[in-house]
Amino acid sequence: MIVKILLDGFTRFLQFCCALPFLFRPNPAILEPFIISLQEVLIPMPKYILALDQGTTSSRAILFDDKQNIAAVSQKEFTQLYPKEGWVEHNPMEIWSSQYAVMMEVIAQSNIRAADLAAIGITNQRETTILWDRETGMPIYNAIVWQCRRTAPIVDGLVAQGLTDHIRQTTGLLPDAYFSATKIRWILDHVDGAQERAEKGEILFGTVDSWLLWKLTGGAVHATDVTNASRTMLFDIHKLDWDDTLLKALNIPRAMLPEVRSSSEIYGYTEIQGVKVPIAGMAGDQQAALFGQTCFDPGDAKNTYGTGCFLLMNTGDTPCESKNGLVTTIAVGLGGKVQYALEGSVFVGGAVIQWLRDEMRLFSESRDAEYYAQKVPDNGGVYLVPAFTGLGAPNWDMHARGCIVGITRGTRREHIIRAAQESIAYQVADLVKAMEADTGLELSALKADGGASRDRFLMQFQADIIGCQVRRPVIRETTALGAAYLAGLAVGVWKNRDELRSLWNCEIEYDPAMEPAQKEKLLHQWHRAVQRSLAWEEE
Repeated sequence: MIVKILLDGFTRFLQFCCALPFLFRPNPAILEPFIISLQEVLIPMPKYILALDQGTTSSRAILFDDKQNIAAVSQKEFTQLYPKEGWVEHNPMEIWSSQYAVMMEVIAQSNIRAADLAAIGITNQRETTILWDRETGMPIYNAIVWQCRRTAPIVDGLVAQGLTDHIRQTTGLLPDAYFSATKIRWILDHVDGAQERAEKGEILFGTVDSWLLWKLTGGAVHATDVTNASRTMLFDIHKLDWDDTLLKALNIPRAMLPEVRSSSEIYGYTEIQGVKVPIAGMAGDQQAALFGQTCFDPGDAKNTYGTGCFLLMNTGDTPCESKNGLVTTIAVGLGGKVQYALEGSVFVGGAVIQWLRDEMRLFSESRDAEYYAQKVPDNGGVYLVPAFTGLGAPNWDMHARGCIVGITRGTRREHIIRAAQESIAYQVADLVKAMEADTGLELSALKADGGASRDRFLMQFQADIIGCQVRRPVIRETTALGAAYLAGLAVGVWKNRDELRSLWNCEIEYDPAMEPAQKEKLLHQWHRAVQRSLAWEEE
């Protein structure tokens, strides 16, 4: 109110001056800068947080204001490379160019000044591995994506060395080609001179967050955060340092590894329109979504329905070792402390719908899956196990492969589409059961986000099959929102987690409606189908 009175009074004074006879009239060009300066001091321009969300199939940028309203969004898909069966790669320069393009696009769309950006937050596809030349900033090989299974023999070698327990106890993970460690080893083995140059610190390793940070800062900062480091299968999540035993076992030089920092601090600056904007938040996509869903307390859980599905439960300051095929990971590093989480990963979630669309050509738009799934009363006894790149938690079988069982002469396209939809929910249900067994806690509600959370059939079936409420927030871009939260906390846009918690709002709740006997029958048949997919590649 005081600000308004001052501005109104000054404006009236200007109007009065302009009404004076010409000889006594002050020059408006002199007075106008004073008014603008007064406005900027008394009414600061709104501050925005720019979230860079670098995913598996696309790069996105989302501009949030301090009330978490979305001001602008831009997205750009990039090329998926499949050099051989089971191999998945990305071009690191295309990752960078697509991410930079959408960053600049949202700034142009929203018509804001770079000076209005309080900070940038980064969230990213995890485990995907990039090695690049420190001097030129150019990658020495394509990024090996988290889905890629080419390094399974290297993992088998670690297991043969008796390192399974050490990996589990130190990193919280299980030996698997999913994680970054063996991908680094593969590139060092297959690029001439890479090992020697890495030992000299001339070749750098980073997950996608490190790569983007390096490019945004013009090569000034080589760092990652604790959440991304915890997904490499090289990081001691207790000591919060790279593990020498694993580095030695894989002959990976420390000199090529990034500095590990918290998830919310100023890492460096990038220049936009001549303005240095701080990069102040970083977290792997699933930890960012956990934070964006305000799962700040032990027992809080969320599931992201994206290319894969990722169920995380906050376990607080103490890591919980799983006995049921889950992994222990770092949830966030904030304020000099870390929180831990239990995580279950489904390798193929929404990707099974993309497969039906692109390879099987059963429909033309992904959203059509919801429509066709409801054209039949049930799955007709058909079960689809989408083990295209093996199975993650709780089975952890790198050699499993996809299968469709229960087909009869009466099976229709709709049955297969429904079976694919249901497969997503079944896999999440297996994770929920494992998580409840590990923690002794019964899940009361599951917060859902990601692209497939828009699918009403899937969300209702998910609530039915896990037997608890599924809650979808108003803002479903929780991965980007989590990165924005972390950056905003670092620069003072938001004070603390309590303020963030007050901003979270639920859009829709799905309550379970299926009879328990029906649920158990469906799950029993699903598990029979899963058994038929296990160890298939070894035959």
